[in-house]
Amino acid sequence: MNGLRVASLLTAAGLTGLVAGVYAIYANAFMPGLAKTDDRTFVSAFQAVDRAIVNPLFLGLGFFGALIFTLLAGVLSLKEKALPWIAVAFVLYLISMIVTMAVNVPLNDAMKAAGDPGTIDVAAVRAAFDEPKWRTFNLIRTVLAVVSFGLLGWALYLTGKSAAQP
Repeated sequence: MNGLRVASLLTAAGLTGLVAGVYAIYANAFMPGLAKTDDRTFVSAFQAVDRAIVNPLFLGLGFFGALIFTLLAGVLSLKEKALPWIAVAFVLYLISMIVTMAVNVPLNDAMKAAGDPGTIDVAAVRAAFDEPKWRTFNLIRTVLAVVSFGLLGWALYLTGKSAAQP
């Protein structure tokens, strides 16, 4: 049971770190880079990247997997010192998912639904997208996911420390 607990916690931390990294890349490179482009490039690139990231590997294993493995790690750690840290990590990551699905995904979907950048008013689509709102909520979900990752790292430390004690 201890091996499964540690494996689930390690997997939760790894997947949460992966998702936090994706959000951070959007915050630090992708969106600032796109902000410097013309409307057609912005809409076209954003649509293409959003279509690419909606895939089973990222969504299934990364985005949802992080939450599932954190829950599993918590259930397997009910009598452990790491449980409060895992529980808070779970809640913070869940909030990041809610932010994503309530704010970022609808904005993404509206941009994709606008149609082919070669045939639409890309300036109007970009304006309707509301970059500042998207970036603000991306930063919020990034911070939540990074803190969740850190808490899971701390839980791993506590788990290793308690396993090393006789």
